[in-house]
This record gives sequence, structure tokens and C-alpha cells, in this order.
Amino acid sequence: MCRLLGVVSAAPITVAGAVGDGVLKDFVALTKVHGDGWGVAAVDRIGDDPHVMVSAGSALDDPEFIAATGDEASAAALVHLRWATSGLAVEPQNSHPFVADGLAMAHNGSIKPIRALNDLLEPAMAASLRGTTDSERYFAVIRQHRRSATTLAEAVRCAVTQLRRSFPDSSLNALVLGENHLIVVHAHARSRLLAEDIEEISATDLPAEHLEDYFALRIARPRDDVVVVGSTGFGDLDWEPLPAESVIAVSMRDLSLTTLPLATD
Repeated sequence: MCRLLGVVSAAPITVAGAVGDGVLKDFVALTKVHGDGWGVAAVDRIGDDPHVMVSAGSALDDPEFIAATGDEASAAALVHLRWATSGLAVEPQNSHPFVADGLAMAHNGSIKPIRALNDLLEPAMAASLRGTTDSERYFAVIRQHRRSATTLAEAVRCAVTQLRRSFPDSSLNALVLGENHLIVVHAHARSRLLAEDIEEISATDLPAEHLEDYFALRIARPRDDVVVVGSTGFGDLDWEPLPAESVIAVSMRDLSLTTLPLATD
């Protein structure tokens, strides 16, 4: 499981510049639990494909993370801190965001059993995988749907709908960056932390939100020209809740939001 942070700006800006140094410091403090890797995907200008930097180490005091979030300005970015699912290796190819086909994606959740997830992939798509995570396979399902969907947001909605039928208790929260949009998946209605996860969080001084509302995502506009989406448990921005069980597309062109509700049966 993981922590997510996404930024869309009317003009290129660093992640630190968009959220503030204090908020970013709060985010990095989550490495007390989420220290199994980090990644940043960014789109420099409208029309560009995302480029990605990942590491299997902790973001805390990592000069590459500091540079990626504090020095590199972009029109949109997503940042991921990894808390590795039990049994999955901590190695660069398992660090989010994953990138392929002009898209980048990071996921917060655990989809099990992974064998059933593999069964949803076409042979060519399965052959393109680099790591062993359920999250990369989730990304592959999105990419399969993108071939027939009219928009990226619709492809993500179709993928989430398909996965929800087979994995009703899984958190499918994700950020997808590409095609001039940041797509936010807010889908975790039946997700719960495991007892061992609660124990590990409780042993730290992380905010209570990590136990009370771990899977929620929220949105803020620290300035008129910046949209921020983030997990709970960090930052003092003027956060507002996102619609439950939905896919939200944030346009890089005008910062408008389009919401696609998910079926909740």
C-alpha cells in the first residue's frame, strides 16, 4: 500500500512549489511506514508524454527525490511512496509509477489473488510486464481498455469496473497521468487495513487519519492555478473530499474536473 500525491498546474511548477515545503516535508515523513521505494512521474508541457524516476529506497534525504520534487518544474506530476505488499520484492521494477504507452500510473491498495489478476491479461500485455506487483497488472488492464475507450478517463472507469467485479474488497485508488490529464481513481468502499498493518502504523507517530481513513483521497486548490490531489495523513492544505467511488479527470489545459461515477452494486 502507498501514499499518493498529484499536482496539475496552469504553468510549470515544482511539486514543492505547488504544495509548499512544509506539506512536502509532511508527505516525506510518511516514509516511517512507506519507505519501500518512491517514484515521480511528470509531464513537462501539455502534449508531452510522462517521464518517470523511481527508486527502491526511502525518499527521506534522497537527493534524487529532493531534485525531482524541488527542482524539476512540470505542468503535472504524481508522486508515490511505497509500502510494499507482503511477499512482493522491494526492487526498482516494483516501484510506482509504472510507465508505458504514453501513460504513467501509481496505485494505493492490494489486489489479491494475483493469479486471478494475471488471468485478465492478454498474452502480449502480460509479456510487457517488468515486475511482480498487482499494481503493474492493474495498469495493464487500464492499457487494454484504452484501445477501445473513447477517452483515457473512460478506459480507467472500464478497467476499475471490471476489477471491482472480481476483487470487491480491494482498494483500486490510483493516479494515472497522460493524454493531458491527471486521472484520479477514488474507489475503496470495502477496503480495510489488515491487523498487521494497523499494528505497524500504531507503532509510529503518524497522524490518526492513517487508521481512521487510510484509503481516502482528497483535493485542494492552494492557488487558483494549481490543483492538488493527495492521500490522507499529511499537509495542512484546505482539503476537500473527493466523490466516493468515482473516476475524476483533471484537465491540464484548464484545470477543469470531470467526474465519472462508478457502479456501486
